[in-house]
Amino acid sequence: MTKAAADGGGRAALRVVARLHAAPPRHNAGAEWMVWSMFRALVERGHDVSVWLSRYSGDREPYELDGVRVVPLAARLDFASQVKSADVLVSHLENVPSVGALARGYGKPFVAVCHNTFTKTFRDMASGSTALAVYNSLWMQREAELYFQDYPKMIRPADTMMIRPPVFAEDYRARRPGDRITLINCNPDKGGEVLRDLAKRMPDTGFLAVRGSYGEQVDYAGLPNVEVVDHVSGHDMRERVYARTKVLLMPSSYESWGRVGVEAMASGIPVLAHPTPGLCESLGEAGIFVDRNDLDGYEATLRKLLTRTEYGLASKKAKARSAELNPSAELAAWCDAVEALVR
Repeated sequence: MTKAAADGGGRAALRVVARLHAAPPRHNAGAEWMVWSMFRALVERGHDVSVWLSRYSGDREPYELDGVRVVPLAARLDFASQVKSADVLVSHLENVPSVGALARGYGKPFVAVCHNTFTKTFRDMASGSTALAVYNSLWMQREAELYFQDYPKMIRPADTMMIRPPVFAEDYRARRPGDRITLINCNPDKGGEVLRDLAKRMPDTGFLAVRGSYGEQVDYAGLPNVEVVDHVSGHDMRERVYARTKVLLMPSSYESWGRVGVEAMASGIPVLAHPTPGLCESLGEAGIFVDRNDLDGYEATLRKLLTRTEYGLASKKAKARSAELNPSAELAAWCDAVEALVR
């Protein structure tokens, strides 16, 4: 543990080293912004956090974002030397197996952040090196338990915790909602084709299509009522997206949680979604759910929702749900858990 610095609470500052395939502001998927919020909390607690990228991006030199140092792969700096001097290692998604192996080899505590309920996610973090597994929802936590019941020879993480993707409402709350029906990430699995079909059915309604940072993106050529914008950094979502949005569409085939829905609710923006287990948990009673294959249902719900009375009620529910999801307590518990790994 690094002893040279300590935060105001007298705790020794830790060196937390993370390995991710991509990072903001170039890559703005929900998984990356979840871990970024967690890293910000550690920085605010007085710890040193660095993120080392495993894929090439447009950056060649290290940069800092929200107090977190990011080292692009093109910088050609020595990641292994950072592992040796780290107090805690963190990773998610594709890098969990390799970072877990390094943690095991160097005797470092390893944190695996889980963003989905796929078998590979649970198998990768069940390697014997995971000191702490972080699940992003209660249903994911339950799915993990079922996995370990089905595969009793797999090695469970030493400890687990649930942290819902942290969204501070003030970071995303627009002064007033806009007038567009918005989809964030135009991938077909996220509902890109649903937006296209709705725009054809509702030519007098304005739609906003925000391109995602990964996957195939649906083309909206020939639809004058659809404005397409490139994917947006999390720091710019309030002004560039939510300030222009009246209703958010989330007809996703799969969401383990659905961070953008929670971001939108900070502005009282109703969310019309497909009822995945994650979205049912994240949106709660504020969510408006229609099966993604029921296009008639989506159109009818939108037309009803855009009336003054229905919109006002849905907006109040969205704001109330946003307040319920204040992440302060969970982020404090996260910082406590990381610190406990090196006591």
